[in-house]
Amino acid sequence: MRATLHPRLLNGRTGDPGLYVEALHQPEAILLDCGDLSSLGPRHLLRVGLVAISHAHMDHWAGFDRLLRLLIGREKRVQVVGPEGFADRLWHRLQSYTWNLVDRIPAELAFEVTEVVDGPAWPRRRLRLRTGFAPEEMPPLPAAPDGTVLRLGPLGLRAAVLEHGVPCLGFAVEEALHVNVWRTRLAARGLPTGSWLAALKRAVAATAPESTPILLPGGGTAPLGALRDLVEVTPGQRLAYLTDFADTPGNRAAAIGLARGADILFIEAPFAAADAAHALDRRHLTTRAAGEIARAAGVKRIEPFHFSPRYEEAEARLLAEVAEAAGLPVP
Repeated sequence: MRATLHPRLLNGRTGDPGLYVEALHQPEAILLDCGDLSSLGPRHLLRVGLVAISHAHMDHWAGFDRLLRLLIGREKRVQVVGPEGFADRLWHRLQSYTWNLVDRIPAELAFEVTEVVDGPAWPRRRLRLRTGFAPEEMPPLPAAPDGTVLRLGPLGLRAAVLEHGVPCLGFAVEEALHVNVWRTRLAARGLPTGSWLAALKRAVAATAPESTPILLPGGGTAPLGALRDLVEVTPGQRLAYLTDFADTPGNRAAAIGLARGADILFIEAPFAAADAAHALDRRHLTTRAAGEIARAAGVKRIEPFHFSPRYEEAEARLLAEVAEAAGLPVP
């Protein structure tokens, strides 16, 4: 099966946390945390349609201005997800600039912020360039029992509130279904690959009626039911991103629930197992805790990151400790 989700850890295992996620055949990308963005060129940043921020510590949020600078003058709606109070933080960030010339910019740039909080509803606010980013309240979003915040095309974003001395969000990016085309079956029926298959896959994913017409290459149509054997439907991919939270029972339960069955778990492991007391004081995980969470969640692959600089010469030891606790090899 060809992978749909293509994640990229932006700054290795020791730099600012951040994950850039592209999805096959999807025009928009997802950015999880927004610290050092220097590894992303303008072409990649301009594709970002969703920015999800775990919390506003500087190493997770300092790079926003670079993204903003590229977006000014472009028609764009960016979904933003953050913890409690994040809409105010974004507004204050935007108000550090002067916007007296926005009437000369015809392209509409808007940020739509959803705050994931403990409670029955999640506050939402819109900030638009043409108004100098004056805050506009939006109807709150009912809190989903499974933590699903929103969708970007075929992808869903789930979030859970973790504790790091401040509320800190963990995230999961999920593909609802994976629809894979059997190229051998296409060839056997004399059908070519091409853009027409996207419509077929969308119809299958949407469980459209068997009579739904699908446009064939070269003209003509065929009912969906006559083409269904060309594709295979399997559970979608899932990525989880967990960073900056204390090793407490409540945090573990939330983290395991979010990461359960993930194809790849990106999880912080700042401190060595022997430094558990120091990790708890800093409200971070150890390598052992990260591995145990991965094992309990039954993930298929683990990618530890956010290593403390104090272990600059000991990365191999940290990776070995994670791998032992997780029962998984670390790439």
